[in-house]
Formats: sequence, structure tokens, C-alpha cells
Amino acid sequence: MNLGLSGRTVLITGAASGIGAETARVFAAEGARLGLLDIDGDQLADAAKELASTTEVVTATVDLATAQGVAEGVGAVLESFEGMVDVLVNNVGQCRARSFDELTDADWQQTFEINFLSAVRAARLLLPGMRERGQGCVVTNASDMARQPEVGPADYQVAKVALISLTKSLALSEGPAIRVNAVAPGPVWTPLWIRPGGFAETLGEFHGRDAKAAVEFEMSKRQLPLGRMGEPVEVSNVIAFLASDAASYVTGSVWGVDGGSIRGLL
Repeated sequence: MNLGLSGRTVLITGAASGIGAETARVFAAEGARLGLLDIDGDQLADAAKELASTTEVVTATVDLATAQGVAEGVGAVLESFEGMVDVLVNNVGQCRARSFDELTDADWQQTFEINFLSAVRAARLLLPGMRERGQGCVVTNASDMARQPEVGPADYQVAKVALISLTKSLALSEGPAIRVNAVAPGPVWTPLWIRPGGFAETLGEFHGRDAKAAVEFEMSKRQLPLGRMGEPVEVSNVIAFLASDAASYVTGSVWGVDGGSIRGLL
């Protein structure tokens, strides 16, 4: 693709692996400068090393589930790029398979801190600069579960619903200069699923099966028309499109990248 993103500065949260790392690769290939934030310093360093020969990359190892972590990470990127970020990609997230009865108040709070408030805090810090320059773009990684909930995990789904509502609200308040959109991926094979303690392992515990069998069972319930899980780059390409001038008349939208999992007409 040639989306005209060369020279723009893009900040990506949760950038060390999965959809975040692949999004960094797509933007780097387009010639954008990158600010990458994640709690995993080793993987973040690997990602930066890979991309440094292609474009300018700044990283910050921070805990995005905290206000301090978001502030430190965003501040480091702004300091390195003359106080300018053109595109914010809210990507960081965490999901564990737990029943409603298992979820404590602390679990709900933790889920919202990483999945929802990380996006709120990053936007709060970056929108003033975008307003001052009269341009900018926010793309948030939501989930198909926000639009078509399953039995669980309830906390993750509700946090993703909040992200879609935030997207709609900011699109109204920040237009016409700043566009705000979201992607809603279906099941995508990333570390969110496969890391130790990730969604696949906890799904196995929830269903009383091994992780692989639990994932296969979950996919059979989804009845995806494309018949498979997605790949991170399939989401990242859509994120890059939404951040580009090719999507200049797109704001307040939620783009499904879900293999056909959403069956509703609207």
C-alpha cells in the first residue's frame, strides 16, 4: 500500500507483539515515525531493532494499566518527536476467560484500567496537540465481542463496549479536524491468546479442556464464514487505512475485521 503516511508520527500502545507489533511494521513500511509503548521491554527492544533500519523509532517500557505509565510513555514519545503525534493507535489489551461469578471488583477494575482507561489517558494527553495543529487521527482496537457478546468474558466485553462508545463520543467532539475510529477484530492468533496465562489457557480452564481443544470448541461456536482465526496483519492493514487520508471521510466508525462473526444487519 501507499497511503501517504510518510513522515507522520504514530504512537502505538501495546506495541511489543501481536497486532501492535504488526501495526508498527505496516506503518514503518509506509514511512511513518514510530513511538512504541509496552510493558514488555525485551520484546519492545526486539521490535525497535527490527524497525530501526526502516524508520525512526522511539520506545518506552511502561505499565499502561496505570496513569503514571501512560503519562511517562506518551511524554517520552512527545519529547523525542518535537511534541507532535499525528496518529494514536490504542491497542493495548488483556483478556482472561472467567465466569461472571468469578469476577471480583478488583478484576473488573484491573480489566478497565488496561483495556479502557489506557485509551482514555492516552487520548487526553495527545488530543490537545492535535487540536492545536488542526489535524490528527485516533484508531482504537476494540473487539467483535463488543457488538456481539458471548457468555464471557463479561469484563473484557464490557470494557470493549466502552471503547466503542468513547470512539463515537470523541468523533463528535473532535471533528472536523480530528478523525476517531475503531477496529473490531474477531479471533486473531496473537499472544493475547497463546501466552502463558493468556486467553487460550484460561479458556481451557473455563471449559475443562486443554488450551487447543478449548480454542477449537470456541471457534466452532462462532461459525465464522471464513472458517479460521485471523492474522495480526489483517487487522493492522485496516488500522493503517483508517489513519490515512484514504479514509478522509471516515470517522465515528467501527470496522469489523472479524471473519464474518457479526451476523446483524447493522
